[in-house]
Amino acid sequence: MLVVYLGIVFLTIVILIAIKRPLYQAILGGLIMLVILYQIPIGDACIQVTHVFTHWDSFQILISLYLITFLQRMLETRQQIKLAQQDLNGLFHNRRINAGGAPLFIGLLPSAAAMILCGDIVKEATDGYLDPKDQAFTASWFRHIPESTLPTYAAVLLMANISGVPLSEFIIGMIVPICALSFIGYFSILRKIPKDPGVERSQNRWLDFIHLFQHLWSLLAIIVFILVFKLSVVSAVLIVIVLCIFIYHFHIDELLPMVKSSFEKKMILNTFLVLVLKELIAYTGVLEVLPEMLLTLPIPSYLVFVILFFVGGIISGSSGIIALGTPIAFATIPGGMPLMVLLMCICHGASQLSPTHICLVVAADYFHVSLGDLIRKTLPKTLLFCFIAIIYYNILILIY
Repeated sequence: MLVVYLGIVFLTIVILIAIKRPLYQAILGGLIMLVILYQIPIGDACIQVTHVFTHWDSFQILISLYLITFLQRMLETRQQIKLAQQDLNGLFHNRRINAGGAPLFIGLLPSAAAMILCGDIVKEATDGYLDPKDQAFTASWFRHIPESTLPTYAAVLLMANISGVPLSEFIIGMIVPICALSFIGYFSILRKIPKDPGVERSQNRWLDFIHLFQHLWSLLAIIVFILVFKLSVVSAVLIVIVLCIFIYHFHIDELLPMVKSSFEKKMILNTFLVLVLKELIAYTGVLEVLPEMLLTLPIPSYLVFVILFFVGGIISGSSGIIALGTPIAFATIPGGMPLMVLLMCICHGASQLSPTHICLVVAADYFHVSLGDLIRKTLPKTLLFCFIAIIYYNILILIY
């Protein structure tokens, strides 16, 4: 019954979103149903809520969301994002590259708040050509492509550590899935917009490249601080904010209004409630029941784990199901790199449909669409990607 109860919880959220209730109301409805069905004592529920603030992994999401919003305000004030868009136009003279390539680059930054910066660039590149639902999908889809593969993300490191697959082998194995994600996004959405950005071709692309670096140095610096110096997202963004204050000559009367305006109440509240939902789902232990139930299905073992990682990824996000399912999967199936590639692809696809995925909440809020709209737009592309991943796995095991 634990799995059935969880289905009811998610159905509650889906129904509330479908009848156009705000996301925070939909998640609150799911939380109430979760507490009732699983008979969670109120005291225990309150303890799980406090975990959002006492567990750094959760709390830093809220802090980084605020700090990157603050950085965004600073960059907007100095028109850095708009100028970077003009540099991209000069460098590539291709609106589609701007819309897809910039979020893919920003996706190197392992923070949900990076979605805000993606939103800025996608909106600038596609306004008048894509509706808000397509814009939200574009920002989310391309921003998450690096997350499927790079060891800057916790899910990749966790599965590599548990499975014992060398990261170098895994990254090579992920070249085809990355191409598949890029092609799916391009042919389903980006082809709708014209290549021509509507400006004259640049006469000096090298100068455009230098200017692009000048206008995006803040994002590059955050990535360098995280990848090279191993700083947390919060520390990296704080350092860049301080640097921006001096480099762009901000005055205190400019900064004070940003302190208040950067606190996006709706975005922060929605993110907080999603974090609470994840904590309570983990408390119920429902993920521990799924493998035993699915292993009784009369299908090949690898498809059992495809279903497990897909369903578990939607329920709890990638890290939870990876921690639970990876040891069982690699003990059941002769795995190696092909199995890790398959399971990471499935986790990636599931995360693009999960109500517990913070980035989806941020993207929906930024483009003023419902989370349901974004998930419905993403669903067919995700299913196609998972189908490609299954075919690719069967090819890999023949040649690996």
